[in-house]
Amino acid sequence: MPLLQFSQATGLAVSAYDIKGVRQIGPLLSTRTARFLGTSKLWQEDGPGTAVERLIVGAMAAGQDDAGAEVEELFYGMRICSLPLTRAGERYGVLVFGWCMRDFSSPLACEQLAALVGVPGHTLWNEVRLESPLTDARLATYRELLRTLAGSLDRQRDTIDELNRVSRTRELFLATVSHEMRTPLSALSMRVDLLLHTMRDMPPALQASLMAMRVHVRQEAAMVEDLIDAARTLTGTMSVNRVPVSLGRIVRDALSTVESSANEKRIVFSVTPANHGDNIELDADPRRLQQVLWNLVLNAIKFTSPGGSVGLNIASDANGVRIRVHDSGQGIAPEDLPHVFGAFTLQSQANASGLGLGLYIARRIVELHGGTITASSAGKDLGTSFTIYLPTLHAAMPPILPV
Repeated sequence: MPLLQFSQATGLAVSAYDIKGVRQIGPLLSTRTARFLGTSKLWQEDGPGTAVERLIVGAMAAGQDDAGAEVEELFYGMRICSLPLTRAGERYGVLVFGWCMRDFSSPLACEQLAALVGVPGHTLWNEVRLESPLTDARLATYRELLRTLAGSLDRQRDTIDELNRVSRTRELFLATVSHEMRTPLSALSMRVDLLLHTMRDMPPALQASLMAMRVHVRQEAAMVEDLIDAARTLTGTMSVNRVPVSLGRIVRDALSTVESSANEKRIVFSVTPANHGDNIELDADPRRLQQVLWNLVLNAIKFTSPGGSVGLNIASDANGVRIRVHDSGQGIAPEDLPHVFGAFTLQSQANASGLGLGLYIARRIVELHGGTITASSAGKDLGTSFTIYLPTLHAAMPPILPV
């Protein structure tokens, strides 16, 4: 820690107090004399050194810049100094440092100091006489060094506080706006569906417009749901409701929503094994895992050219199951791979859409299940592969090598 390094470099004893006079750090002791005094009652809770340091803290809290010089005479020439710690312009603590002799001490002064702190005078003298006194010039240099160090620490805390404030504001914004957007979109979707199902002899142009509107509303609703999930992830409130469930059920439910997209692009879609993992039991949230697989497969279809291929392969071992979604699509550049699971990460290709939150949310859902998700790609136009590994209740299916 920086204060310990300062103490070791200068030989000064250093303590950090909060503004109420409670020692938070120290005393940090580096010289033989300081370590010897550390065995005395000097810095004990009811010791004279602690009492003086708290007196200094009280003076600093009241606005004084350095009260150490006023109490040095109480310790027979030991220099005791202080610096305020500030945050946003307010003092929140004090550094008390020094505890070195102003001049070469005498046996008499050491006897008096030893009696005050409860140690043998001759032993203290043997330690003190081997150390150089703390001159005014050295003290001024050390004070400026510590002032710079303290200022750097204060700026770091100010920066962290500001980042935390911005982060909390962002999370609150995401949560509030997402919920406020969800209600009107749901109402609009219901009205469009009602019109499509109840209006007879609707003009073709109107019907086409309503169907297009329904598609756009559903896309917007999906984005809002992603924002809500992202907000829950950021605030640590996302949860999963885990129950015993067949992997096959999850896979089939996920694929049923994307098969039409694959057919429209004439994409060859395959699942290995043919039973979709029916005999693999997971302790999982079916809806959340379906959301993950749906997102991976839909992305694979989206970024694969017409006539390409997308596959889903399942392989199990003694502890878990590996689900691999791979495609022959546009691939991911090596420099982009480390960032694919970040929030608001969008592919740069022309067919990218959405908010770039799907993989960010998918990783969190997989982690909440005790699993992992990874991405790999050989490069541009060489396809992409996403692999999920999840613990299983029963890994009954024999291992299958990934295709």
